[in-house]
Amino acid sequence: MPTLLTFQVHFCAADPVTASHVYVTLDFWEPSPVGEGRLYLPEGLMNLSTAVSEFHRGYFATHQRSHHTRNAYRIDLKQYVAWQGPDTLMADLGPDDLEGWAAELKVRDYASSSIRRKFATLRVFLSYWVRKGLLERSPLWMIRLDLAPQKTLTRTLTVEDTRRLIREVHRQVVQPTGSLSQITPRDEAFTTIRNAAIIEVLFATGIRVGELVSLRLEDFRRSEFCLVIRGKGSRQRLAFLPDDRSRKAFTGYDRLRRAITTRHRRFFLNTRSNPLSTQGVARILAKAAELAGIEKRVTPHMLRHTVATFLLRNGANLRVVQEFLGHSSVTTTERYTAVCRQDLEEALGRHHPNHSRLVFSHN
Repeated sequence: MPTLLTFQVHFCAADPVTASHVYVTLDFWEPSPVGEGRLYLPEGLMNLSTAVSEFHRGYFATHQRSHHTRNAYRIDLKQYVAWQGPDTLMADLGPDDLEGWAAELKVRDYASSSIRRKFATLRVFLSYWVRKGLLERSPLWMIRLDLAPQKTLTRTLTVEDTRRLIREVHRQVVQPTGSLSQITPRDEAFTTIRNAAIIEVLFATGIRVGELVSLRLEDFRRSEFCLVIRGKGSRQRLAFLPDDRSRKAFTGYDRLRRAITTRHRRFFLNTRSNPLSTQGVARILAKAAELAGIEKRVTPHMLRHTVATFLLRNGANLRVVQEFLGHSSVTTTERYTAVCRQDLEEALGRHHPNHSRLVFSHN
């Protein structure tokens, strides 16, 4: 059981003649509830910067979260500390501060989804310190964040642009010569076959780019032509390669990858035999799109949007698409139906008899 210790700290100026003496009484706990050898200030006297550092140390020691989630927490809290001030005492945080932060984010034109995520991070952070006893209650409990859902349509490729992209990445493929054991990740045969596999998998399965680069050698089930995907919230699902072209591209790279010995198990490699990054995938896709003559900026997530939209256009059930994309809620999947509705309206505008002079004429 921690014991409360009281210390009196004496501050004075360097010159003893003109010095003004100040005595401050501070309460400490021994042993510290946040860990041996680290300072713990009760009653919210810890400043915001220290609280964030202690949160990262303590929270992730007992909560399993993905690297992406950890990084998002660090970015969100760093941004909030910079705005609020690192020396702000935890006890001084109030609902007005948090409402001010929300207003600031809106002024900076952050999307509603981004603001919600940042406040979800703050909710976890403040609740942590309530449980630790540093705060009596979270200031977030006293405000309501009511943000209108975004109505923006997702960006997708046309059918023709998709064909051109896939055709181009296969056109670049250089077949290996000689033994597979002599191929290295620096060879053109390796990189071009890898690039084709990446784009085929992104379009065939609709997986997120973070899920793609996290794939491990054991995640490919060859007998079923499917991948074990570890998605958001540590949820797992299966992603199937549905056609001969995507299967051939993936297994072609699989043979090359398994011939290369690395200290890690990641499936997709860069030219230095290290795990391929999400930025690396983005560059590969952008280069392929440029060579295919696609003028718009093409991103990995855009392929995910595209395949989801094509599935719905072709009559796939919304629940099937939800499972395909790994969405926890069908509400998230419904945003793709807006694109399909837009296509329907445009088609009606072109072909409906009410808009055709061949059927109706106006005098």
